[in-house]
Amino acid sequence: QDRLVESGGDSVQAGGSLRLSCTASRYSYYRMGWLRQAPGKEREEVARLYTAIGSTTYADSVKGRFTISEDKAKRTVYLQMNNLKPEDTGMYYCAGTYTGDWLLMGQGTQVTVSS
Repeated sequence: QDRLVESGGDSVQAGGSLRLSCTASRYSYYRMGWLRQAPGKEREEVARLYTAIGSTTYADSVKGRFTISEDKAKRTVYLQMNNLKPEDTGMYYCAGTYTGDWLLMGQGTQVTVSS
C-alpha cells in the first residue's frame, strides 16, 4: 500500500524557518505537492513539483518564501519555509498523483507560527 509520511512540523516564531519532509513508500508519482489547512479554512495547495521535469509552482501567498524540492534517491519531497508568518499556521499535508486530482495524501504535520 502506498504511503506518504510527513515530518518536520513544529512551533516557531514569526520570521523563523522550518523544513518539512515527505517520504513516499513508492516514488512514482507524476506530481508531488504540499497542501495546508488552517483552522476553520479550506485546504489549499501551497506548492507542487512535477517530478519528471522538476518544474514547480507556488501559491501567491508563499512565493519567494517557500521552496519545494525532491531527493529521488531518498523518495523524499521537502518544503523549505522561510520568513514564516502567523497566517502560515496550519496542518501541512504531502500529496501525490499520477494525473489530475491529488490521489494520495499523508496524515499531515502541524506548523504553528506565533507572532
